[in-house]
Amino acid sequence: MKRLFLLLALAAAGCVTQQPASNTMNNNQQGSGDQAFKTIHDRYVVEFLKRNPTVNTYLGGAGLDPSLRETDGQLRDYSPQALQAEDQWLADTQKAFEGVDPNTLSPARKVDREVALAQISFQLHLHKQRRYQERSLDSYTDEPFRAIDWQLQGMTQTGADTYGTPEEWAQVAHRLGEILHYFENAQTQLQNGLKSGNTPDQRMLRRNGLDSTEANAKYFSKTLPDLAAQRIAAGAQHDDLVNRVSTASKTAAEAYGNFHDFIMKTFFTGTSSAPQIIQQFSQDHYALGEEEYNWALKNNLHYDRTAAQLYDDSWAIVQDTRAQIVKLAREIGTKRNLNLPADDDAAVRAVLDELSKEYPKSDDEMIQWYRDTATRLVDYGRKSGLFNVPADYKLDVVVTPPPLESSVDGAAYYPAPPFKTSGVGRFYVTPTHNDPAQLKTNNRASLADLAAHEGFPGHDWHYKVMTQFRNDISGVRWLTPGEVEGSSSMWEDSMAAEGWALYSEGLMAEPAPNAPQGFYTPEEHLYQLQGKLYRDLRVRVDTGIHTGRLSYNDAVDLFSQTVDFQPGSCGDAAALQTNDSKRASCQSAERAIFRYSKWPTQAITYRLGRDQIFDMRNEASRVLGNNFSLKTFHLLFMKQGTIPPAYFRENLLREIQATR
Repeated sequence: MKRLFLLLALAAAGCVTQQPASNTMNNNQQGSGDQAFKTIHDRYVVEFLKRNPTVNTYLGGAGLDPSLRETDGQLRDYSPQALQAEDQWLADTQKAFEGVDPNTLSPARKVDREVALAQISFQLHLHKQRRYQERSLDSYTDEPFRAIDWQLQGMTQTGADTYGTPEEWAQVAHRLGEILHYFENAQTQLQNGLKSGNTPDQRMLRRNGLDSTEANAKYFSKTLPDLAAQRIAAGAQHDDLVNRVSTASKTAAEAYGNFHDFIMKTFFTGTSSAPQIIQQFSQDHYALGEEEYNWALKNNLHYDRTAAQLYDDSWAIVQDTRAQIVKLAREIGTKRNLNLPADDDAAVRAVLDELSKEYPKSDDEMIQWYRDTATRLVDYGRKSGLFNVPADYKLDVVVTPPPLESSVDGAAYYPAPPFKTSGVGRFYVTPTHNDPAQLKTNNRASLADLAAHEGFPGHDWHYKVMTQFRNDISGVRWLTPGEVEGSSSMWEDSMAAEGWALYSEGLMAEPAPNAPQGFYTPEEHLYQLQGKLYRDLRVRVDTGIHTGRLSYNDAVDLFSQTVDFQPGSCGDAAALQTNDSKRASCQSAERAIFRYSKWPTQAITYRLGRDQIFDMRNEASRVLGNNFSLKTFHLLFMKQGTIPPAYFRENLLREIQATR
């Protein structure tokens, strides 16, 4: 969740199997209640995807159930009437799941029942207790673009450079046509929030309400029509389809423009070029609150500690990682004959500054360097024997599109739809717009850690393996409400997905056959430790800003000072004008804190998920001794799906013991 636009070709031929009408969990042990549970489960999954069309497209729901094919041409109905009906359906389904005695279920189905009940509780809590639909501005601005973008990402290849069947492009046109009504509902919900004082945070109003809507309007008015003309295959329907998509896309652009004007008129004064937020909306309004944070830890993440405990314990972990960085930085300094300062922070900063001198001179060169690093990682994965990597597995890199730049800080990964056999995963890298200060943060040594996280063996490999074994992962374990990635979405999946990606970064630093120092050079290892520090500090920051222990600005300063070893305040405008390195650090830190302010508890899942993976790995190694296989452990972990490891810990340990 870090950032730059990278496109991964997920084309390991023979790796993906045909998806049946519904997922089944293969168990050696079946429970007497499994079949009754499966009926409720399958009905819930299909109805969930119908009510969350963007999630349906993201997952490729039509490959799961043919009845979901038309859903790809729709958008979520956020009208008060639709949400009221949805809540009744959720409550009824909740009772149905509760009516199944867990003692009659197989171990895997018992986990699925817990997951389904947690998901339903989250959605009802979001709608009824938090009434978040009245202020979820980022969901409203981002979801239509994400829905269309994932639609394009999952299209069937029809030629060397063309994508999308006539039916798929017709669905794009239909979904574009729904954007106008979608924003009418969004406006109604925000107006209801105005009446109750339940309004978006000031930063979200500006960045999503004004900046994102403007970027989306440009995308739909120009970029998407051009893409349609390029990607629709020649033939009898080409001109008609291009015309339909272009006309609908320009209507969508107008809808974004109208929504921009509504936000401007409602929450701002002045002109569009110089907007001034109205005083009553200018206060911070992002904090989740301690009680809500603890509820989310228990319900969403299946985690038994509190925000206060996480906050208090986090600093010692941060300090330990910083000590490792200082030690390695001084070793690198000695190797490079650098005269380092006595102060540890200054010494680390001096080494990082030295490494930043080898930086790409343009965004194009930066993307090429990422591609080169990705190739090295995949080659290492094959040679080390840590994974069975198909010969034609390939990792590629592209640039983040403008509408997503505000939410993709550095780099991000979006998988190919796992229920379908078409589409590609995307490793997004956000452009610096050739800013030298930002390009220096993407220097040669810094790329390996991020490529391991987003690409191989991180997100891309994780989703590749899960897709290969999708028939063994029940449907409920894939579900994410809302727009998939935003403040209305459930983030329980991040404990496994982001935990695995962070674990992968560290895995590349471990000794391996013919690689006693692991994959990284010492310089790359320094940045890997800095990436670990980044995620360690997130626990402190996220719990801090959402429970009132840290202010927003203090969190920005803490990030810059702790992770980048940059002294001083990010509020010192004069100092930033003369210090490009500090300015770049502060800009990156502020983007990170903005993201955490929107997505409470998501930022902590990286470290907590990684810790749970290591805990299970250590326990499995202790039990199996010389019979323990790291390759087998990794495979069994990934086959559990994207749910918090605490749900399946005992099942995984039971499965790995059976491999003796």
